[in-house]
Amino acid sequence: MMQRMSAPSLLHWQAASGPQQALWRSENGSPAPRRVVLADDTLSADRAYRLACEGTAMLWQGDFQNARQLLQAMARRADRPVRKKTPVDVSVLSPHERFHLHRQAQAQRARTLAMLLIPLQADHCIALRRAPDLRLACQEAWGDCNGQGSVTSLRELLGVVGAHEWRKKGVEISALGPAPRNRIHAHYGVFSPVRGEYVQLVAQAPLPKPTEVAFDIGVGSGVLSAVLARRGVARIVATDTSARALACAEDNLQRLGLSTQVELQATAFFPQGKANLIVCNPPWVPARPQSPLEQAVYDDQSQMLKGFLAGVRAHLLPNAEAWLILSDLAEHLGLRSRAELLQWMQAGGLSVIQRLDTRPQHGKSQDPDDPLHAARAAEVTSLWRLRAQNEALA
Repeated sequence: MMQRMSAPSLLHWQAASGPQQALWRSENGSPAPRRVVLADDTLSADRAYRLACEGTAMLWQGDFQNARQLLQAMARRADRPVRKKTPVDVSVLSPHERFHLHRQAQAQRARTLAMLLIPLQADHCIALRRAPDLRLACQEAWGDCNGQGSVTSLRELLGVVGAHEWRKKGVEISALGPAPRNRIHAHYGVFSPVRGEYVQLVAQAPLPKPTEVAFDIGVGSGVLSAVLARRGVARIVATDTSARALACAEDNLQRLGLSTQVELQATAFFPQGKANLIVCNPPWVPARPQSPLEQAVYDDQSQMLKGFLAGVRAHLLPNAEAWLILSDLAEHLGLRSRAELLQWMQAGGLSVIQRLDTRPQHGKSQDPDDPLHAARAAEVTSLWRLRAQNEALA
C-alpha cells in the first residue's frame, strides 16, 4: 500500500511581535493555510465556524481544553443539514452518486474542522493552558522535529492521540490464539484490523499442500502474516511500500514471537521468487484516498487489485494458490461490477476454485442512519481461492 507523505512547508502568520513562521504538519498533504488569525477563549463557536468555512485558519493561543470544546461545537455546526434552495432528493440518487456525495461531504467537513490550529514546540510540547503532555504520541507519529517548532490542526492532533491509545491497547485477534499473545498494535498511519471477519477467513481457509513458503502482499499491521505463521507456514515474505507499515509489522511480529518466520521487504507487490501461497488484502473501494490511513480502504482505479491479479500467476509454484480477500461493498455502491472482477482474474490466467464468504458485523452495517446503509447492509467479505487456469482444469 503506497504511502503519500506531505512535503515540508511553513505556516506564516502575523503576531504582535512581528511575522512568525513554523513547520506545517498535514498528514493528507494539504497546503498551509494562507489566511491565519490568532484566536483565544473569547472566540465564539459561530464566529469560528464562519471563519473556517471562509478558509481562514485560527491559530489557538488560549486554553487547550477550551479549544477541544470549540472544535466539538464547530463539528455540530458542520453536521447540521444544509438548507438549499433546490434540495437534493437523495432517494432518487444511484448508489454511485450517493457514495460520491457522501465523500464530498466528508472532505468538506474535514477541511472546515482542520482550520483550528495548535502550535507545538520543538520537542512536541504544547505551551497552552491545561494542555496534556502529548510528546510520546507525537514522537510515535512524526518522529523528531529536528529542533523546529510546528503547527498542526487540532483535529489531526487528536487523531494522533487516538492512534497512540489504540497502539497501547492493541486489538485482540482470536485467530492468533489465547490472550495475552494475540494482540495486534497498529501504529499511526497503519490500518488497524478492527474488522476481524476477514482475518478469520484466512485462519479457516484450507492451506494448499505443501505450504512451505507464503507471500503476504501489502503487509500493513502484519496480522495476516502472523495468522499464517501461527498456522505453521515455515517461511513468509511480506511486502509493503509504507515505512510505517513495515515498522508496525516488525513490531507486532516481534511481540508475537514470529519474527524468525517472516521476512519483511520494502517492495511494491511481489518479492523475488515463487511461493505455495500468495495472500493479498487490497483496499476494497476504488476511490481516491484523502489521507495515508485511507489508503488501506480506498484503491484509486483499483490499481492494487488489478496489479495483484495481473502479476500473481508468475509467482505461483505448481499447485499453489493465490488468496484474494475482498469485500463486495464496491459492487453495491456501483463502483465496480462482479463481471469486471472476474474478467481481471481471467486476464491474469487465474481460475476460482472456491470462495469463502462472511458478513461483516461492524456498527455501520446495522445503522439505518448511515448514508451508505443499504450497501453496507448487503456487504459480503470473501476469500477467493485462485489457481493458475491450467492447474484448476487439471
